[in-house]
Amino acid sequence: MKILVVLTSHDQLGDTGRKTGFWLEELAAPYYVFTDAGVELTLASPKGGAAPLDPKSNEPENQTDKTRRFEADATAKAALATTAKLKDIAHDAFDAVFYPGGHGPMWDLAEDPESIALIERTIGAGKPVALVCHAPGVLRHVKRADGEPLVKGKSVTGFSNSEEAAVGLTKVVPFLVEDELKAKGGNYSSVADWLPYVLEDGLLITGQNPASSAPGAQALLKKLSTLNK
Repeated sequence: MKILVVLTSHDQLGDTGRKTGFWLEELAAPYYVFTDAGVELTLASPKGGAAPLDPKSNEPENQTDKTRRFEADATAKAALATTAKLKDIAHDAFDAVFYPGGHGPMWDLAEDPESIALIERTIGAGKPVALVCHAPGVLRHVKRADGEPLVKGKSVTGFSNSEEAAVGLTKVVPFLVEDELKAKGGNYSSVADWLPYVLEDGLLITGQNPASSAPGAQALLKKLSTLNK
């Protein structure tokens, strides 16, 4: 089984002068859900090469057993330092696609034509796509075959307005994930801040926040097992 993990290449947090990127737990926890299950992973990003880590995600209060395992894993670190360019990726080479969050994807992947096309082709081929935390925001321009937004009428979640307010970035991000999913016709729901919450609607799996990354990855594996029966 092969899964493509799509990471951001964007490392600037708006005009704050601070760095951003992907959120470490949202890569590390799924990484081991997948690799411990024998899945072959490929990491990709718009620019290729080293994907930027949000430094805040590796501060002591945000570290977990999985992030520490990842930081000590030479194979994982090498994969992160040498991501493939998204434009060189063929969707038909993979059984599913997984998007970790962090604030970075809201600037690049949300507007990236290669990412948009990848999701559209993957779903069109009957394969699942999972996105967690801020990553569901990259669905904002993704369309169904009939031209309607992919999320229209679908049960979806993602980083909530209250969670964005809690981290003080409501006025910094280019859009709010919750508002954008609702604006595109998604049936958005969430639970209390920072609790795990994953929704599955057809081939689309979304998770609310960092705590939802491992459950989101597990949901993707379960979906693949049912599709492959």
